[in-house]
Order: sequence, then structure tokens, then C-alpha cells
Amino acid sequence: SGPFLRYNFDVTKGKIFVEWMKGAKTNICYNLLDRNVGEKKLGDKVAFYWEGNEPGDSMKITYGELLCKVCQFANVLRNHGVKKGDRISIYLPMILELVIAMLACARIGAIHSVVFAGFSADSLCERILDCGCSLLITADAFYRGDKLVNLKHIADEALQKSKDKGFPLKKCIVVKHLGREEIAADGACSQSPPLKRLCQDVQEKKTESSQRLHPKIPWDPHMDVWWQDLMSGASTECEPEWCDSEDELFILYTSGSTGKPKGVLHTVGGYMLYAATSFKYVFDYQPEDIYWCTADIGWITGHSYITYGPLANGATSVLFEGIPTYPDAGRMWSIIDKYKVTKFYTAPTAIRLLMKCGEEPVKKHSRKSLKVLGTVGEPINPEAWLWYYRVVGEERCPIVDTFWQTETGGHMLTPLPAATPMKPGSATFPFFGVVPAIMNESGEELEGEAEGYLVFKQPWPGIMRTLYGNHQQFETTYFKKFPGYYVTGDGCRRDKDGYYWITGRIDDMLNVSGHLLSTAEVESALLGHGAVSEAAVVSHPHPLKGECLYCFVTLKDGHEFTKNLTDELKKQGIREKIGPIATPDYIQYAPSLPKTRSGKITRRILRKIAQNDRDLGDISTLVNPGIINQLFNNRCDTKL
Repeated sequence: SGPFLRYNFDVTKGKIFVEWMKGAKTNICYNLLDRNVGEKKLGDKVAFYWEGNEPGDSMKITYGELLCKVCQFANVLRNHGVKKGDRISIYLPMILELVIAMLACARIGAIHSVVFAGFSADSLCERILDCGCSLLITADAFYRGDKLVNLKHIADEALQKSKDKGFPLKKCIVVKHLGREEIAADGACSQSPPLKRLCQDVQEKKTESSQRLHPKIPWDPHMDVWWQDLMSGASTECEPEWCDSEDELFILYTSGSTGKPKGVLHTVGGYMLYAATSFKYVFDYQPEDIYWCTADIGWITGHSYITYGPLANGATSVLFEGIPTYPDAGRMWSIIDKYKVTKFYTAPTAIRLLMKCGEEPVKKHSRKSLKVLGTVGEPINPEAWLWYYRVVGEERCPIVDTFWQTETGGHMLTPLPAATPMKPGSATFPFFGVVPAIMNESGEELEGEAEGYLVFKQPWPGIMRTLYGNHQQFETTYFKKFPGYYVTGDGCRRDKDGYYWITGRIDDMLNVSGHLLSTAEVESALLGHGAVSEAAVVSHPHPLKGECLYCFVTLKDGHEFTKNLTDELKKQGIREKIGPIATPDYIQYAPSLPKTRSGKITRRILRKIAQNDRDLGDISTLVNPGIINQLFNNRCDTKL
């Protein structure tokens, strides 16, 4: 009932809005599970092969089993008073319960907010507060490589911070993932039986450091409850909540240039259509495929191309808990052989890391099953592209180099396998229905060969609808600069053949190992240390990460710049406030920072200093040009 599409992209003509199929009723969980099990008779088909951090630690779940588990947990949520429109925070590692929790929320019309399990307590607390979550789902602990992450401890710290700020949560549901029965410091005992996941030979292969770590899981019997206890008595039948196409599906936070994370809001119908369609065509999905995306579900790639897109197509996927180099650099290729993976989707950072390990770990494994390779998260340099194509794919697998964003919900620029002639490092052409343009600073569309701002001229079904709780920021960030266009914040070049090449961020954002970080957020974390009076963060090229953080800090009187101080800034200032992904590679002492007469820090010049590039251009606007030589003399050694 009503038009298929209504929208306004022009801030001068009123409120920005997008509506696809408004008035149509659906449920995304029903489409992903019930229809595949019922109509398509895929109940016995494997939905996920789960591969744990330790080799040999694995399990699988069929579509029929997944539907039962999702219905059970949906009933658990309803029994805890969760209803349509409520926000639920999910802070889990890459385990099957993460997918189950997301789909259970979607089944009852609750809005999930997945928080990457590498984020700190401060980051988790900030996201809980911003969207007003009523309940948290987390796990006891997990291993990442041979490093133990006591997730429950971090979650408890975040819950306490939320409570201190006047927002106590009702319940914390805890997945017993490591499976150890732990006694909390106050003597409260968890009674849930351990899950025996690891076989003996796997336990013996653990490093000595892993074996020594036996975490104590903090436990509050009034707040905490084991996932397994709740599931044991829950019904496997749960009627889905029928939603409008434009009802909210999930909130996913991405870094904002102001430093405060932005809650990107996606809705049910359009997102479902776009994730399903883009997955099908970009990966040339066939029913017999085994698909593996190595992203974390805490990011948009994991939402669209591990959870929603593959399940909508009835696909079988690999869900991997570990890291590419543990226990050795052949881990990914051994998994590809183990499950006969046909479609493989990973990040340029991972490719560069494995490229550094040489060809031998790759060539020790067959990889004959591979048909399509994909990259995501950042532009891929031609050298890494060619290594991926020649060594991993043996020059027989097309590469889909995909450009898109948290905000777009799915692929925007991408080749189609075996249909689009490839150019190493180019995202090639727009996906179906996507209309890109390149603008200059004056807001003029550029034709032919051109370089400038990448924008999109009309909506696609997967576009975000707003920033949660801040529609004004949504309009300002994405539509104000060029009225009538969606502004990506990325620079782009179009070559003479019409191919698009992403040149990088043109706002105060950094892309580190495929993770978007705000310079303002990192600077704020540095300024939180009592010794720092000013801080500026810029990007520096990195052979593995693509970009890394190079920080300049000015100290308050009475403080000395020492190795202890830099270690404190990295650990207490950044890792604890944001998370390990934001740890700077370089921190340089700056007696003062170069500024314009209006007091603005000139990051353009700091980027030049970080890269030891003395071609500074015009510095006549600086109020303190004499500081530049001192900063060059104090540079960190950036040779790797």
C-alpha cells in the first residue's frame, strides 16, 4: 500500500528521508530461517560451520537447528520483558550464539546493537547509553590467538559505568563459552555445567601461556544469568513479530569525525533486500557453495555478509573465531581446504599480513575449491591484489574488490565475477541501482576522467535511514555539503575507462586495518591523561594495516616525555578508552603544534612531518612557523 520508494536528498527542500516499500509487512528472521526450512526444504542443510580459535575445535548447525535455537532465545528475550522496538546490546566473540542472538532480536522486532568484542569497557558503555539498551548479552571469556580476553570482566566494568551514569541495565545474559565453572571473588558460584568443546589433543597444543591462564568470571546472582540455563527450558516455537518494511532492524556504531560514535540505523525491508541481492550477485552465489567471510560480526561486513545476506540465500558459511596467523600462517588456507570453501571474502590488511609470511604457507594447501576471491574494508594496493590473485587464486579466481560503508548497508562499487574486466586496486563500477558521481569542492559534477568527492545521486534499498537519536547530525554529515546528494566522505578517481578508484578519506577519519577510527576520538583519549595538554593525530602509511596512527602530544609543565609515558598513553589512554585497534604506532613529543592565526591545528602539515616530507606548501598562515623544524627533528623512526 503506497509508493515503492519515497525520498528527499536535498536539505534545502525539507527533512531528509528514505522510505522503501513502506506499509509492506515482513519479518527478516522469517525470511532467513522459516522460509528456507519450510518452503525451500533446507532444514538439513548446514547454515554454519563454526571453526574455533584452536584447530580441531569445530561444530556445525543446520538451518533447522538454527531456527529452533533462535526461537528458543526469542522466547527467552520475551520472558525477560523484551518487546518490539527495545534495544538489546550484544557483546560477543565470533560464536554461533552471536548469530542466534541477532536473529532472535529480529524475530521479535527488538533492535540489536552489536558491539565488537575488541572494544573497551568505555566504548561499550558509551554505546549502551547512547541507544538506551535494556539488556546485555555477553560471554565469559574467549581466546584470540593465544591471548585470553576476559570478556565478562570488561562487560561488568561497562555495566558499572552505565549504572554510575544513572542507567542501570536489567539483566546480563552470559554465554558459557570457555566452559569452565568459575567461582567469583564473592563466593557466588555458577552452576551451569561446562561445555566440553576442546578435545584432549587440542588442549595439549595450546601454548604454555594459554594453559596457565584460568580466568575467574565475576558473577552477580541478582544481575547475571547463564545463557545455557535460560535456553534449557525455552520452547522451540516462537511466532515472529510482523514488522513494517521501514521498522528499525539494528543500530551499528561507526566512528564519527566529532569523536562520538554514530549509531547508524538500518531498517528491515530495504536492508534485507539489498543484503540478499548484493550477496547473490557479487559472489555469484550457487546452492552448492561454501562461503567464508573472515570479518567480525561486530562490523557491518559481518552483519551483511555473514549473518543476513548468506542466510537470506540459504547459503552455507564458515564462522571463524580465530586470527589468520594462529597457530601459524597457514591457518586460513587449511580452513579453506577443510571445508572446501568456494567463495572467500577478506580484508587487504589480512592479505598484506599473509603476503609478508611468503608463499610457502599458502602453497602447502590445495585451495582447489576456490572460485571467487573478495576484498573489503579499505582500498587494496595493486601489489597485494596481484599476490592475492596469483598466489592464493592461482590466476583462476576473479577478485571482487568491494567498496561500501556501514551507512550503505551493502556493496556500492564492485566488479561482478567473470563479468567485469578487473583492474588491480579499482572497485570498478556501481552495483545495481547505484548512481555515483564525482564532485569538486564547488559542488559541480565532474564528467569523464576526474578526481574529487564520491557521492551518490539517489537512494538504494540498503541505505541507512538516520543516526539513532540525532537526525540533525545525519543530515549535516551526509547531505549538507552537496544538497541533493549522499556524501560518502571518501575521495575517488574515475579513469578514462569509467572505472572508479577510492583514494581514501577526505574528512578527519582514519582507516586502520579496515576499521574506521576518528582522529577526534583518539585525541580525546590522549587528552584524558593528566600529562597531556594538546594532542593531534594523523594518518601514516603502514605496509600491513594500510594506515596507522601517528600522534603528536604537547605536555603540561612539570612532565617529561619518557618511554613510560608513551606506554601509559597507549595502554591507559587509548587501549582502555577505545580498544586495542586504536593503539598508535607512533607518539611524538611536540613542544607545540603548528596552528593558524585562528588557533586551528594544521593537520596537513603534521601529516607531512610524520612522513618526513618537507614539501610543505604554503605555511604563511601559521602563527608559529618556527616549530616546524623542531617537529622534523623530533620525528619518530618510521622505518619498518
